[in-house]
Amino acid sequence: MNEPIQLDLTSELLELVRKAATELPEDMVVALEKGRAQEEPGSAAEQALATILKNVRMARENSTPICQDTGTPIFEVHYPFGVSTRMLKEQIQEAVAQATARAYLRPNAVDSLTGKNSGNNLGVDFPTIHFHEWEEDRIFITLQLKGGGSENVSVQYKLPDAALGAGRDLEGVRRAVLDAVLKAQGKGCAPGVLGVAIGGDRGTGYIVAKKQLLRKLDDVNPLPELAALEDRIYRDANELGIGPMGFGGKTTVLGVKIGVAHRLPACYFVTVAYMCWANRRAELTALLQNGRVTEVSYA
Repeated sequence: MNEPIQLDLTSELLELVRKAATELPEDMVVALEKGRAQEEPGSAAEQALATILKNVRMARENSTPICQDTGTPIFEVHYPFGVSTRMLKEQIQEAVAQATARAYLRPNAVDSLTGKNSGNNLGVDFPTIHFHEWEEDRIFITLQLKGGGSENVSVQYKLPDAALGAGRDLEGVRRAVLDAVLKAQGKGCAPGVLGVAIGGDRGTGYIVAKKQLLRKLDDVNPLPELAALEDRIYRDANELGIGPMGFGGKTTVLGVKIGVAHRLPACYFVTVAYMCWANRRAELTALLQNGRVTEVSYA
């Protein structure tokens, strides 16, 4: 029987949390700058985006949280055979606790029965960790910080929906997603990014939808029909006039990303995971050789 690979990535995971909490990804910054440039000079929308961009720069320069709501930490961990998931889980939890002590994260983990805050962002299924074994000789970890405001306006639809005139097809999906944006009305800190899942059950729908938020804004969906739908919803949503923070304007969403999952014949769910402009995500790659970490990189 092979011995488990022994490694300690606690300090590297702490840096991953710091980067996610304090450094907005460059593709998000570019999208915000593009949005600001297209708004009317001096308008509430233009000023809101200018303030957001100033905040982004200050957070990066000072290693302070981009938003006071540092969100639920959601880790997606890909690892090779021989790496202990129990060990990785313990190291992730320790890194999260250290990040909280250093104020990269605000204490957010609240006991749902007592209302007591754990004080270190650790609790039942908090942080959220999904493990995936693969054949590559590297550990690849993505971290997403999902804020509460955007989580509150995330929504799931069951098609067909007579009120929306939405059937079980891609046009029905489009109608459902636009309804979600319209109902949010700037809540959830628009401009947002929409992670959408077609299919699955009620639980997997949200998992698949949130994974879409890890995609770069400038990527292209490998499924042509979904690439076209992403582009159309993006254009349609930005014609609603909701604008940054609901102040009105041309920049309501910064991106739309759609994934699919198999479903039961009786079910057709469309799940919209709304993400605020503070779309915080970061990646860690640890290369392994002979059971040891040889290189660590971030993105």
